[in-house]
Amino acid sequence: MALPFPFPPLVLRGAVFDPPLFCAPMAGITHSAFRRLLADFGGYGALFTEMLSAKMILYEDLLNSPWLKRRPQEGKVIYQLLVVDTDRLPAILERLAALAPDGLDLNGACPAPTVQQQRGGAHLFEDSDRLRDIVRVLRRHFAGPLTVKIRLGRQGPRWRERLGERLRLLADEGVDALTLHPRFTEDKLKRSARHNLYAELAAETRLPIIANGDIINPAYVRDRTAPFAAAAGLMIGRMAAAQPWTFAQWHQPDLIVQPAEVWRRLYDYIVEDFAAPQALARIKIFTAYFARNFLFGHTLFKRVQAAPDLVVARERADAFFTTQPALCRHPSLDGI
Repeated sequence: MALPFPFPPLVLRGAVFDPPLFCAPMAGITHSAFRRLLADFGGYGALFTEMLSAKMILYEDLLNSPWLKRRPQEGKVIYQLLVVDTDRLPAILERLAALAPDGLDLNGACPAPTVQQQRGGAHLFEDSDRLRDIVRVLRRHFAGPLTVKIRLGRQGPRWRERLGERLRLLADEGVDALTLHPRFTEDKLKRSARHNLYAELAAETRLPIIANGDIINPAYVRDRTAPFAAAAGLMIGRMAAAQPWTFAQWHQPDLIVQPAEVWRRLYDYIVEDFAAPQALARIKIFTAYFARNFLFGHTLFKRVQAAPDLVVARERADAFFTTQPALCRHPSLDGI
């Protein structure tokens, strides 16, 4: 039986996201092949690309790049950008316009050291002048929904004041919505997300807040009605990587899937979109999450991770699935 989604449609600059349920941008995961798989199940309001180096867009083949290309069945696709300065940004946006993005998202959250060394992600969040300059150029050259993904910033005595300043800056510069992952930069994924902050922050900004972090299923949100009441939508990350059918299950809780068939289907999609070395790497990344569905999923994980090529990876996965492995009732994503 279909269930009503707990949030009304989210409308940003005339674009309707119904339901306001989003797949988070995930490195090595939300490429074109994975988005194709999610589209097979549906249930979301929009999909996000991986975080894309903005300057890379100037050189990629728009129609064939597995990071950039989109298929009609994907529905709305929001392109998340890693931007560190305004150099050539208008030209980048002009080229990206050929793909008709349904939205652009600026990453101001990523805590990865390699991203921060480039002055992107969480590093950009700390630099208000550079953040303002980038958002102004994005807003001037893109007429559609513009969102920014943030964390709470660096932990310290002024973190709350600094966060309030960023909320005002982003609203004043024409951002349409925020995705908030309520952890500090230093937390990475080690501490629980502070969902109790949504009400306080929503009262401080006119921007809709999309909640992100640790959201695994409807029961998680239902058990925390008060903290999530102020949110305008939800973004799911790691659980979508583990269970690509998760968005459909928000509306069809009795949906039955065959996990082996899902793994094989994504394998085929990845092989179709990527060259062999890149395909093998992405199959291994996906399998690290997908293996959490099984009681003895570490066996699948280890065998695929050690596979020297695509053929062996497929053979080892097929051998595992042939044993009809028992499923976990509630997959744990700890450690990934």
